Amino acid sequence: MYYDFGWQPYVSVATKLSNAKKFVQKKLGGKAHPITVDGRKITSTFWGTSWCENLEKYGDFENRMPRGRTYLRNGSVVHLEIHKGVVKSYVAGSDTYEIKVKIDPLPAKQWNAFKKKCAGQIGSVIELLQGKLSKNILTMVTDKQSGLFPSPKEIHFDCSCPDWASMCKHVAATMYGIGVMLDKEPELFFKLRGVDHLELIDSSVSIATDKKDSDTIDTENIESIFGIELDDSLQETTEKNKTKKTTKKTTKKTAKKSTKKSVAKKSAAKKTTKSAKPKKKTPTNTKPKAVKKTIKKATKKSAKKKR
Repeated sequence: MYYDFGWQPYVSVATKLSNAKKFVQKKLGGKAHPITVDGRKITSTFWGTSWCENLEKYGDFENRMPRGRTYLRNGSVVHLEIHKGVVKSYVAGSDTYEIKVKIDPLPAKQWNAFKKKCAGQIGSVIELLQGKLSKNILTMVTDKQSGLFPSPKEIHFDCSCPDWASMCKHVAATMYGIGVMLDKEPELFFKLRGVDHLELIDSSVSIATDKKDSDTIDTENIESIFGIELDDSLQETTEKNKTKKTTKKTTKKTAKKSTKKSVAKKSAAKKTTKSAKPKKKTPTNTKPKAVKKTIKKATKKSAKKKR
């Protein structure tokens, strides 16, 4: 048998993967984060694809990268985690190997220069993380000299496998696995490079989005945002607009109260008039019929005597 001459027996990929997963689960206490690829493409977003394309640009990594892609596709990267300047992973092979990739932080001068170039051109955090940026910004991000992606000199890696090559297939699989993670969590790229991505967002845009309910802005806010001093006439107009709004509100409230009071008074007056209406008096005959007859007779007698 070949095993007698020092050759190990054949072990299928499935058994290697299961052994590696069990090993990682025990070592990490059930907190493994495996990397899986679903479609034909390894990555689909701007940050993940740009990461992989940046690696493939350099001749130092060109020979080993294809083998790393196959390892990644068959699920050999059983765990990967990204921290500030460090990536740790476990990759299944003939044994389970531990990989450490250290990436130098982005130099402060390069970061500050990049921020100046991008000032006012990035609208929101969502646009930045989704890669929905202008062509000018995208070219600046991916530029070899002044961009944000690391060069081979800034990448340092170590693997526990016995391979003598500078970049083994396990490291290459880990490097592609970083791109897959950036597809899901692009903010990890800035964490890896040791910079804050929120610094790229223009402060004036963030202030403009937080509008108040009022139509006018205070003169103090305008001066602080745009760094200018307003004339006295403009300040007077803004103050007048404020007073108009306050007076409108107060007049509305008082009008409502007065209408309620007038309605209540009218209803009370109606009730009092109904109760105070006098009853119709029935006419009474003060002189009865018998009295009238006697008066007529007396008048006739007096008239005859005179004749």
